[in-house]
Amino acid sequence: MLAWLFGVVLFALGICISVALHEAGHMYAAKSFGMKVRRYFIGFGPRVWSFRRGETEYGLKAIPLGGFCDIAGMTAMDEVTPDESERAMWRYPVWKRVVVLAAGSASHFLLGFLILYFMAISMGLPNIAGTPVVSETACAAPSQDPKTFEYAPCGPGDRSPAAEAGIRSGDEIISVDGQRTPTWSDVVTKIQNLSGEHTIVVSRDGVERALVVDVPTVRRVAPGAKLGGDDNKIVNVGAIGVKSTPVYHYSPLGGLAGAAGFTGDMFVRTWEGLLAFPQKIPKVIEAIGGGERDPDTPVSVVGASIIGGDAVEAGVWELFVLLLASLNFFVGVFNLLPLLPLDGGHIAIVLYEKVRDMVRRARGKGPGGPVDYTKLTAVTMVVILIGGAVVLLTVTADLVNPIRIGQ
Repeated sequence: MLAWLFGVVLFALGICISVALHEAGHMYAAKSFGMKVRRYFIGFGPRVWSFRRGETEYGLKAIPLGGFCDIAGMTAMDEVTPDESERAMWRYPVWKRVVVLAAGSASHFLLGFLILYFMAISMGLPNIAGTPVVSETACAAPSQDPKTFEYAPCGPGDRSPAAEAGIRSGDEIISVDGQRTPTWSDVVTKIQNLSGEHTIVVSRDGVERALVVDVPTVRRVAPGAKLGGDDNKIVNVGAIGVKSTPVYHYSPLGGLAGAAGFTGDMFVRTWEGLLAFPQKIPKVIEAIGGGERDPDTPVSVVGASIIGGDAVEAGVWELFVLLLASLNFFVGVFNLLPLLPLDGGHIAIVLYEKVRDMVRRARGKGPGGPVDYTKLTAVTMVVILIGGAVVLLTVTADLVNPIRIGQ
């Protein structure tokens, strides 16, 4: 229980640090361009503690569920004092305002990358795509225990068909008998249905090699068997004696490329998750009503912290760290959506003003002036209400029917 509580608190602390860095990104970008930053606070509600350094007040507030960076004149509608007027954010070139607005998300992306780099050179990066990369070759164990699922030990005369055919550690299996095998499960499924000589194509050092493998028939637990079951069946299947690579390990230098590639995958998965987000909400509602919680449904920071606690309690620190990186990528991408009051909404308006004035200039007209944000109040309120409803639903589901691991 103490380990779980420690994990929950530690993950929540990680979220707070992410929020602090998000706002710090805005602040340092604004200050670097000469804009006036009035306040930098972590949290909302009553002030707990603060101090002033130069022209900026720094501090903490009672509710640690966010933060803010108060930049003078973020829009032309904001009130500024006479001494702030020349340094109001809206007076600066478009590209500088875009940089300041995007700096919060950029801080999440940088933090996510650093977390992944730390994983790459320490615990390794998980093969989440299931890419069929061979970690090692061994004998094709002749049998498997139907209850424990343990393989029979290799004897002196047991063959390693993969090694005999020339398959090596680090090879990626591209196809079997001309059929593409994008995942390890595809490789296993295909080979289990084979016997005798067959062609397997592997990629090694960027070069594809066709190798002929003599596939023997071995005894394996049938699909659908349960660990410890007394009635598990044994079936004859093909096997070649290869092991998968569940985790990629990197040197300090190689970790940069590994983390960069994994970061790209995270961006793709995050975007796909956002697109699929609306259709997952009904399952969240079902979970609140007592239905089984789908592990693929959205979670709030509460749910993420609970999963983080479970990961620490189970000793699966890889999951804890990966979840923290995923959260940073999600928040960074989500915050760039072109919707007010998100940073992406403000960026969209700034870019709209720029394009509109370019069109007006081409037509011999002067600048159109700043966008009146008050006309967008209704749209902003709708976004806030929808966002608040989603947060309420996910928090409720995470309290009454949370996603758990190892239980």
